Parts: sequence; C-alpha cells; structure tokens
Amino acid sequence: MKNLHYCALIFLMGFSFSCQEDAEKQEEIPAESFRNEVAATEVRVATAETKSFDYLINATGKLEASAQVKAVIEQAGYLIELPIREGQTVSKGQVIARLNADEAEIRLEKAKIALRNAQAAFENDKLGFSRDFESGDEERKKFLEEQLKAKNGVFLAEIELKEAEFNLERTEVKAPIAGKIADLKFKEGSLISSNAELCEILSTNSLELRVKVLESDIGLISINQKAEVYPVSNAQAALEGRVLGINPKVDEGGLVEVLIRLTSSANLLPGMNARAIIRAPQSNSLVVPKDAVVYRSGRAVVFTIEDNESRWNYVEVGKDNGQEIEILEGIPSGSTVITTNNLQLAHQAPVQIVTE
Repeated sequence: MKNLHYCALIFLMGFSFSCQEDAEKQEEIPAESFRNEVAATEVRVATAETKSFDYLINATGKLEASAQVKAVIEQAGYLIELPIREGQTVSKGQVIARLNADEAEIRLEKAKIALRNAQAAFENDKLGFSRDFESGDEERKKFLEEQLKAKNGVFLAEIELKEAEFNLERTEVKAPIAGKIADLKFKEGSLISSNAELCEILSTNSLELRVKVLESDIGLISINQKAEVYPVSNAQAALEGRVLGINPKVDEGGLVEVLIRLTSSANLLPGMNARAIIRAPQSNSLVVPKDAVVYRSGRAVVFTIEDNESRWNYVEVGKDNGQEIEILEGIPSGSTVITTNNLQLAHQAPVQIVTE
C-alpha cells in the first residue's frame, strides 16, 4: 500500500513538470509568428500632401430680383386700359396702364385759357408804362414787368398750367424699370384710388441670392469671390455667381448675410430656393482624403503604413470640403495614409496595398 502511494506521487510530480515545461515553451513562441498567421487587411492608400486647399462654405437662401419696384397709380380714376399681364416683359418707360383722362384734359384746357387771359391783361397794363419800357433802363423794365405779371396772375396761371399738364401725364402709368410684371392687382374698369399699387416689376435678367453664413467663416469671404449656386429646381446644374455684398452686422443667431449675384438667370424665378457654395482657397495646407480620418473615443485618427503594417496616429483636423480634410498636426507631409478598411483597423496590423 505504501509503495502504491509512492508511485502515485512520482506520477503527479512528473505530470506537473511536463505541463510547466509546455507552458514555458508556449511563452517562448514570439508574437511575430502570430502576426504572420493573421491575414493582411487589404487597403487603399493616398499621400498626405501640402497644397492649395479649397474650403467650401455652404449656405441656403432664396433667389430675388436685382431690382424690384412697385408701379403706383398716383391719381384716382377709372382704369380704362391695362395692356399688360403677369409674367409679361416690359421696357422702362412703357405705358402699362391708362386712366380716364377726360377730367384731366378739361382742367388742362381751363389752365391754358386762364394763362391766356392773364397774359392779355398783362399786355394791356403794359401799354400804360410804354415810356418806361421804351427807356434804356433794363432794371426798371424788368421790375415793372414782374410787377405787372404778378398783378394780373400770369405767374399763378403758369404754375396751374404745369400742374394740369402733370395731372394729365399721371393718367398714364409707365414702367419705372425694365423687367417682368408680377402681382397685378387690378383689372380694366376698376375704380382706383390715388397712390394705389398696380403691380410689381422684377428685373429678372439679373438675379441675386441672399444667404446667411456662420460668423466664424465670414473672414474667409470677400467681395467678388467666386460662388456656385444650385437651384432646388435643378440641383445638379451649378450656376456661377460672385459675392456682391457682405452685411457688416452679425444677427442674434451668429450669422452674417451675404449677397451673391448670379451671372446667368436662365429658367429661374425670384423666390426659388437655392444652395450656394462659396470657395475659400487655403494655401499651404496639409491635406488628406476625408476617408483617411476615423474617430476613436471622440478623437481623430489617421492610419499610416510602415513596413507593411498600420500605424495609429492621433491628429488634429481643420477645415474640410467634403472630399478632403485639413490636418493641422499629427502626421508629416508625404505620409502614406490608409483610406479604406480603416474603421476597425488596429495598430501594427498587417496590411496589403491594393490598387484596383
């Protein structure tokens, strides 16, 4: 029995020594052999370049006419002629409405008669001062003439004639600018009060887009800077524009109003929604494709390649334009950066570059 216990003890000691030896052998296996057994991740790459970089400022707004003027009927009366319709193009000075002018014409005739009567009375009184007018004293002659005209109402009659002519002219409404008719408010036969708005005239040959941008971006915008405008009606077609004005005031939301003039207005109407992209070139920026930047625990990371292995680099990013992103620090210019299969990539993982 004692011999049996002794044999069991020897067996257990031998088994323990064997396990310890196997563990030591496993610890001696280099980690490099495990990496060699892991299949390399196929990745595409790009080069971090220092170059000029177009930062894109996006904003939305509504198109409006460069000139928008209300046509007003200044005199009361019946609208007897309205030769326009909404959407019609008119030229500056074109007659767009006529009122009944009978009363204005009668007043004009009365004013003409009153002026003739006043002038006749003046000439009659002038005969009584013939010696003064025949003398060579020009100052005396001018003084007497003004006195006699004032006495006989010549000056007042002249003013009343001008007023009557002006009132007759106001029975015709003329377009103050060239453009298209909008918001026509009356029809022929309507009785119009004085100073009533007839319609609006929009200068649609030249359209503008009023947008608001962040105050942090306003320092990157200047007058005549290039912009691309994408109307909602045709979001794929870019129209060229230029910055026309910048409001020197920041609103309560931290936005600044910018006015963009379009170089073409084909098939567009005031009031249409549109998106603008203002290009702000940045020189000597270190740039990588946007896909090269991933985020881990809220921090930006770019993977580079060294010796066919990935390298984890924390970076500080700047502006981006939707395709490229600016790197302020973290990697040097000329680095080979990974742009695909980098979302779950680990540090020092084996990688294989593919070009197809």
